Amino acid sequence: MRQHGLPAPVIDTGRPHSARIYDYLLGGKDNYRVDERAGDALVAAASQERAGARANRAFLERAVRHVVAAGVRQIIDIGAGLPHHPNVHEVARATAPGVGVAYVDNDPIVIAHADALLSGSGRVGVALADLRDPHGIVEHPRVRDVIDFGRPVALLLVSVLHFLSRAERPEQAVAALRDALVAGSCLVLSHATDDFADCSAAQAVYATATTPLTPRSRHEIAEFLDGFELLEPGLVPVSSWRPDAPYAARTPAGGYGAVARKAG
Repeated sequence: MRQHGLPAPVIDTGRPHSARIYDYLLGGKDNYRVDERAGDALVAAASQERAGARANRAFLERAVRHVVAAGVRQIIDIGAGLPHHPNVHEVARATAPGVGVAYVDNDPIVIAHADALLSGSGRVGVALADLRDPHGIVEHPRVRDVIDFGRPVALLLVSVLHFLSRAERPEQAVAALRDALVAGSCLVLSHATDDFADCSAAQAVYATATTPLTPRSRHEIAEFLDGFELLEPGLVPVSSWRPDAPYAARTPAGGYGAVARKAG
């Protein structure tokens, strides 16, 4: 049996997966007992982990609303994870109907869930691909069905780059994706950091998962934004990026976040 071109054995439910851990922390049901145990271990190690996941998700929704309000009408969500209401295309279309969204993830289970739940959504593509192969994402037929790279695109790299080690040179992947985008495109990025608190306990949990965690400093994260112009308020804790209400900025940070625009 093959699924989206990959043999069934690559669907690994024996180890926790970052997308399914995140789903569990957000209160989702599309995860396995192994993911629940990892999520519980994260919360036990750092009680703010669940609130941090929610702050990160809220940042994503605010950022999507912003880029769509600014005129972008197509989105690529890399490391999309399991569908979570409201989904990115739902958030986008609440501002502008008809926004096209390509969801990309490297977990076949995520893709299977997304295919089942998002079918019939119109101008929504679901692609099994990996950030480590940016050209494979850009050329993927399911991405190309939805995305016209001759027009501005919002590229979402939300809570995904910290699952690539320094040896994997994630900055090269981001640069390749940036170069595929036209002027006026946007990058929405969030990333775990140890600037605010010690991440060693979280790293120990993710060391047992399919994707180890690599937190980075604000300076290191800023390097991913090369070639983009930061929008206000810049690279800040996700809870402080244009919060919907003043109290929101006082919630746990959940890492750094930014929205940036590719200039002409």
